[in-house]
Amino acid sequence: MIALKITNVKQFMGKLLGGDDFDSFLLEEASISTYNTFQIDGRQNKAFYTSEEWEDRELRPYDFTQWKVIRPVCFDLIKGRRTPASFQFVLHLIPEYTASILKKGDTGVTPQQVKGFVLNIRYDGTGLTLVTGTSYHTFLMDKLPDALWDQSVRQFLAKRDIAFEEL
Repeated sequence: MIALKITNVKQFMGKLLGGDDFDSFLLEEASISTYNTFQIDGRQNKAFYTSEEWEDRELRPYDFTQWKVIRPVCFDLIKGRRTPASFQFVLHLIPEYTASILKKGDTGVTPQQVKGFVLNIRYDGTGLTLVTGTSYHTFLMDKLPDALWDQSVRQFLAKRDIAFEEL
């Protein structure tokens, strides 16, 4: 787990909300405080779907909503003349990328053991911080996947010219 301070918040927000840079993520949850506080649960709502649709993994491939689908909603809640009081997004890397992260190191951890590579994005009114995390289906002694995810996030940001400082 690492914490990174984003040094150019406006540029980062343009990439997060205005482009497809983060479309390889799923939204677990969001909290956006502007004139109201909006809470978004990114888990797909079973009651919305027919039973056939719910079981159709092509129609609904993930348990969480794809960032590219919910991004415009978040953008509409944040845009305006005033900066939000705060916001937080909890994003998960799309599971198809888990194996490629694990292949970067010599680990015995399989993609099936990793529940999610997580990226927490927090803005508190003064600064924006990213915190990485890894969620497993069971306890594992091997912490190399955590380090591999941390390095992947650093590379992800650098490739997109997003400046950051490690905290």
